Amino acid sequence: MKVLVCVKRVPAPGARINITADGLAVDTAYLAFTTSPHEECAVEEAVQLIERHGGESTVLTLGPAEADEQLRYAASIGVNKAVLLPIDSAEWDPQRTAAAITSAIQGIEAADGPFDVILFGNESADAGNFQVGVRVAYALARPIVNGIKGIEIDGDSLKARRESDAGVEVYALRMPAVLGVKEGINLPRYPTLKGRLGSKKIEVGQVVPQGVLGGQQMVSLVQSAEQVSQTIMLGNGPEAAPAVVDLLEELGILK
Repeated sequence: MKVLVCVKRVPAPGARINITADGLAVDTAYLAFTTSPHEECAVEEAVQLIERHGGESTVLTLGPAEADEQLRYAASIGVNKAVLLPIDSAEWDPQRTAAAITSAIQGIEAADGPFDVILFGNESADAGNFQVGVRVAYALARPIVNGIKGIEIDGDSLKARRESDAGVEVYALRMPAVLGVKEGINLPRYPTLKGRLGSKKIEVGQVVPQGVLGGQQMVSLVQSAEQVSQTIMLGNGPEAAPAVVDLLEELGILK
């Protein structure tokens, strides 16, 4: 079995996000970066599929040279190969990104044979466009299901499970297929020391990304209003008791 997982380098959760002066990009000067959470689970799922069924897994990303960090992290938990589609400019639009990933996949498959399963995160943690995986699947003429919370391989087909308001939906797909994995499908493992050391030695292949500008254009980013909270000291020791009672009455807890 051959599994490909596509990931994205995104700002670490909880970080303060600032916007550049022109309003067109996120100021990354003081940001830490990580793998998008849905895609972190996709990486773990790729490793588990290979552990259960044999074969090899590959991780791929389109991003700056620094995205090498996210590729090596995937390698540290068990992914076998890594491919970087390097870009120097700002983040590409979803249409252009999908075209570049599609072209890279076609090139890899022409040389090494088709991937049985291609995994994406359900959506990226920063832009949340929900587009790239669908566009790639369409371009490759392969079936896709998003929101996946379970995968079962059966011969040359698979069953993909996702949750809905009505319960659980199960889809049967003939491989090769594309799946959008949702956070919670598994619990990503922590890399071992051996894994981290091994990831430093893995050769990260590079493919020049091919993709023209898409129809979407960034107009501006708007900083969301900050929620400011105020802390009031009600007192110290027993003398604070009346103020606490007044506050509980104000909140409707005491009647």
